[in-house]
Amino acid sequence: MDSATKAPWHLWVVGIVTLLWNGFGANDYTQTQLRNMDYLNSMGYPQAGIDYLDQFPAWAEAGWALGVWGAVMGSVLLLLRSRFAVWSFVISLIGIALTTVYEAGADMPAELAEMQPGWFPILLWGLAIFQLWYAWSMKKKGVLR
Repeated sequence: MDSATKAPWHLWVVGIVTLLWNGFGANDYTQTQLRNMDYLNSMGYPQAGIDYLDQFPAWAEAGWALGVWGAVMGSVLLLLRSRFAVWSFVISLIGIALTTVYEAGADMPAELAEMQPGWFPILLWGLAIFQLWYAWSMKKKGVLR
C-alpha cells in the first residue's frame, strides 16, 4: 500500500467518534418516529413536543431522515474508506438544511424550545460541516477509494 493512501490514525478516531455521535442521533430519530413513550418520557419530552412532531410536513420529516441517516452512512463509509462518504455527508447537510428551514418558520412549543440549548444548532451544523470537510479532505489525499 502506498504511504500516500494509507489511512492515518485520525481517520479511525474521527470515524468512530462521528459514528457514535450520529448513532445517538439515529437512535433519537428512531425512538421519536416510533413514539416510544418510555424513551420520550426518559428524555423529558412534553406532550406538546409530540404534538409538534405530529405536525411536521412530509418534506421536513424527509429532511430529518436524510440528515440523520446520511450522517450515519457517511461515518460508516468513512470507516470503510469509501469516497461515497463525501456524498453521504452532503446528503446529511441537505437534510439538516431542510429541517432547519422548517423549524425556523414553525411555531415550536415553549416547553420544547426550552429543552434544546441555544448552542445545539451551532454544534450540529459545525459537526456536520466538519464531517463533510474531513471526508472531502481524506478523498482529496487519496485515503478514500
